[in-house]
Amino acid sequence: MTISKPMHTFHIPVMGLAYTIDSPIRVAKYGISSVISIIDDDLIEKMSAFYSTKFNLPYQEITQKMQDYRAQRVTSYLNLVDKIVKDKFENFKKELSESKQTLESYIAMLPNKSDIKQGLQNLMEEGKETIMNYLENNLSAGEIDVNIMTKIDKDNFIKDEQLATEFNDAHASLRGFANSTLSSSVVLSAGMNPRLYSYFENFDAFFPNENNHLNKKIILKVSDFRSAMIQGNFLAKKGLWVSEYRVESGLNCGGHAFATDGYLLGPILEEFKEKKAQLIQSAHELMVKALTLKGKHIPEKPLELKITVQGGVGTAEEHDFLLAHYQVDSVGWGSPFLLVPEATSVDKSTRELLAKAKEEDLYLSPISPLGIPFNTLRGTTNEALKQKRIQDNKAGSSCPKKFLALSKEFGPEGICTASKKYQDVKLQELEANKETLTAVMYDNAKNKITDKSCLCVGLANASYLENNMQIKGQAQGVVVCPGPNMAYFDQEVSLYKMVQHIYGNDTVLTITDRPNMFVKELKMYVDYLKNEINTISTEVTAAQIKKWNLFSNNLLEGIDYYKNLFLANPSFKTENHSEQTLLDRYKNELLSIAIPQLA
Repeated sequence: MTISKPMHTFHIPVMGLAYTIDSPIRVAKYGISSVISIIDDDLIEKMSAFYSTKFNLPYQEITQKMQDYRAQRVTSYLNLVDKIVKDKFENFKKELSESKQTLESYIAMLPNKSDIKQGLQNLMEEGKETIMNYLENNLSAGEIDVNIMTKIDKDNFIKDEQLATEFNDAHASLRGFANSTLSSSVVLSAGMNPRLYSYFENFDAFFPNENNHLNKKIILKVSDFRSAMIQGNFLAKKGLWVSEYRVESGLNCGGHAFATDGYLLGPILEEFKEKKAQLIQSAHELMVKALTLKGKHIPEKPLELKITVQGGVGTAEEHDFLLAHYQVDSVGWGSPFLLVPEATSVDKSTRELLAKAKEEDLYLSPISPLGIPFNTLRGTTNEALKQKRIQDNKAGSSCPKKFLALSKEFGPEGICTASKKYQDVKLQELEANKETLTAVMYDNAKNKITDKSCLCVGLANASYLENNMQIKGQAQGVVVCPGPNMAYFDQEVSLYKMVQHIYGNDTVLTITDRPNMFVKELKMYVDYLKNEINTISTEVTAAQIKKWNLFSNNLLEGIDYYKNLFLANPSFKTENHSEQTLLDRYKNELLSIAIPQLA
């Protein structure tokens, strides 16, 4: 089946809770697709009130006292965004047909090889009616996609009584999307949640209709082919089709980092390219069996399936290479758009901090209550406030939102490891055992407890600050989660200029020694392995040794792959020598890492 081509060859992935919360309202009229996080229903409700007022639309508050308020808030906001985007898109087409200057500017933002770009250029001297007819038949708004982090699926209670699973956080978010007017996709990230995946069966919108159309689609964010095959087949056995696999670098990304076993992005994409037909056929056969049993419409041919990629891309050359060599359908550009006020919701101070960030300021941190490494930035207001509380012996957050209250250590209702309540208990336990620990062991253990940050509040505050909304409760400041690629973008830029940069018609980079995205990721993996071995705090096991050796061997295979790739592709000829030198350096570093052996 032919894949329908969107207006652009890039998309803006989800960033934090707030950074892309209203990106479709800002960029969808230009045909740019973006992703809204639908975790934080409190932020969503405040954005509903904000945009209803801004566009003079009716608003009815949905309070926490209402039945199924979380899902209702998500549905209400997504319906609002859908209406605003549609209205803005219609007005934009009208403006394009009436203003030659606006049309020229828009044409300049389209991909260089775009058929629509060529078509519009040919119509520049035509009348308003002819241009409008062409726009009506060829232009489309960007997708208003949503993101659910599958691990954010806390059980909920009324008093001491646990509610049904459908009222879990991720389940309610999914229901909110399913009941909305959007015809778009839900991006599932952070791995498989079988209970949540099974819940999709409750909504007809995720099954193909008699025209083989999916009103609502599923996108899986994955880090390797094996994960894609397992998750895709799991859903297919329920009659559900994955319309897109969004391949993300394990480490060279923003937010939570899910390291692979040393598998690098290039070889991973090569496997997707080689085995895409296998992925499609396997899922199609399983889906047909499931749909037959359910008595639902069965497509004769496999539905559309796209492969996209994101994580660390920063130049037009890299963008074009990913499209051409790996035949991906779109490339995700995340962190650089944090410097584009027209595209993302970021307060002024945080945007300035991002622009000033150097390589050493961006690091893989232990601050996430999920216990998963988290890419963040030094010098945030959240970091300063957290350290002040630690110094005052008041470590921990008040935990007002509880989205990450997932630890069942103290009871079925769950508790967040960043909360003061949790950290108080853990610090008391540590003090009781202080005499049995060395000073270094004690400090390490204390840091491990107090490092955790309140992401629920910190990742939402930027939007509140940008829009001058009141922030209630304990001060948490702003948490921001850019990828390491942020170090090479050092200035606030317009949407127009960023798009020109992506397509190679301009540049926003002033830093000339930025490493190739593949080489940068390799270095991060070598450093990751070193850190894993150097910070081991328990007796080494045979399983750990086996894992480290596999990790190292996979990296060595990845290095050989890149050496051949760079030599074989003219795209890399200007940087080939320096990149080959770096590959050799990191190979030697890798070989010099002493993996422990059992006595």
